[in-house]
Amino acid sequence: MEHLGVAVAIFAAAVVAVPVAVRLGLGAVLGYLVAGIAIGPWVGRIVTDVPTILQFSELGVVLMMFVIGLELEPKRLWSLRRSIFANGAIQMAVCTAAFGTAGLVFASWPVALVAGLGLALSSTAIAMATLEQRNLTATPAGTAGFGILLFQDIAAIPIIALVPLLATGGVELNGAQEPGWFVAGRAILVLAAVILVGRVVMRHAFRLIALTGLREIFTAAALLIVVGIAALMESLHLSMSLGAFIAGVLLADSEYRHELEADIEPFKGLLLGLFFIAVGMSIDFGVLLRQPAIVLLLTAGFVALKWALLRVLVPAFSVTPGQRGFFATLLGQGGEFAFVVFSAGLSARVLDADTASLLTLVVALSMIATPLLLLVQDRLARGATDEARPEADVIDAEANPVILAGFGRVGQIVGRLLTASGVSATVLEHDPDQVEFLRQFGFKVFYGDATRLDLLENAGIARARVLVIAIDDPEAGLDLARTVRERYPALKVVTRVRDMTQLYRMKDLGVTAIERETF
Repeated sequence: MEHLGVAVAIFAAAVVAVPVAVRLGLGAVLGYLVAGIAIGPWVGRIVTDVPTILQFSELGVVLMMFVIGLELEPKRLWSLRRSIFANGAIQMAVCTAAFGTAGLVFASWPVALVAGLGLALSSTAIAMATLEQRNLTATPAGTAGFGILLFQDIAAIPIIALVPLLATGGVELNGAQEPGWFVAGRAILVLAAVILVGRVVMRHAFRLIALTGLREIFTAAALLIVVGIAALMESLHLSMSLGAFIAGVLLADSEYRHELEADIEPFKGLLLGLFFIAVGMSIDFGVLLRQPAIVLLLTAGFVALKWALLRVLVPAFSVTPGQRGFFATLLGQGGEFAFVVFSAGLSARVLDADTASLLTLVVALSMIATPLLLLVQDRLARGATDEARPEADVIDAEANPVILAGFGRVGQIVGRLLTASGVSATVLEHDPDQVEFLRQFGFKVFYGDATRLDLLENAGIARARVLVIAIDDPEAGLDLARTVRERYPALKVVTRVRDMTQLYRMKDLGVTAIERETF
């Protein structure tokens, strides 16, 4: 019953905290972290065995890296070599040098080096979850961020192998002292064995399992591969996530890739949420209570310095100007692999217990701060955009039978069909750069926010026969439909929708001419 009670507490906290956080615009990650803090040993004290839960929940990050690896065929991975190895090496070198130099003021060079290496890492889980939630994975910021994060995961092996070499004595593994060079050499051999065996054995194994026709066994085999490699890596104090990523890459060009991805996806989402809850529970607020000023000052200084370094470096990463502030905030926190680095430093006796606890707390607090900083970043970016936005165009007095709101991918197709049919339309577009670009090709497009009632009236909506909503923002499209249905109920409204949720919300507003953009 005790274990069932813990499970109930974890799921109940997530069900309550995450929707509230999302509703407030704070993001799901912060909701999971708050849920963990609420039931952890320092607040609700419902869950006390945090290390066990944290160890189990790390499988969420492991499964995420396996799925990412499945999406990267070796050819595609090679095509991203500049984003991964060049950008990643620059970021790691600059951040490690900066944090290591700062650490020399307070500690010896081995301690400063381990701290610098750990603090240079960013959270793959937070960054990738944020990019996926915002549908930004394919943007320049998403591509650059993915490459740097992947390089950090790859760099985890030499970093963790380096830590034992900094120890004056051996490394304590399984209760025995082993020399650092032996630990590092064994790690390299095991990694080579994983690649060799995975390339030769895994495909044949999955082929035999697929012949049984039992999907549940196929799912079990997929989980066995991921969990088995993770356990092997953990036994050698290596990155479990990197091992899973390598396994995914080895299967990326196999015929079982899509089946594996579909089977792993539900477990990945659930365990990734559990990982963030466990991070929230693992925060040692005792250190914060004993040294509040030092902890908060170190956290603020760490986040500010890392943000500044990334902001300086980001032009070299081919990120567009509008996404550079977001990129720096996205990667401006500590990462889950920092916990592994500091743990390795503690095991190798490079770090003492107090230093390891302090560094771990700083990283955890920076992870909690990231969703809040992203929210502030969004507000500042929105404000800057509003200030820089020009006045709406003066629209011709002629009344066209069709008003086309939005002239992006969908709107341009509608516009061409209308023109080919001899139907004139008044086109409204909210992106000034897009308006200027389209005018160069002879399109008659007016700049303005189509959700504004005064602009619609200037565009002649009172005399129009049809309004076509081709806006790519679901909420903006719903706002426009709501405004028009309330003020001009007789007007025919044709709208695009992204998914079934938006479709039913449009139907609730009385809109019947609906097209799903990818249907």
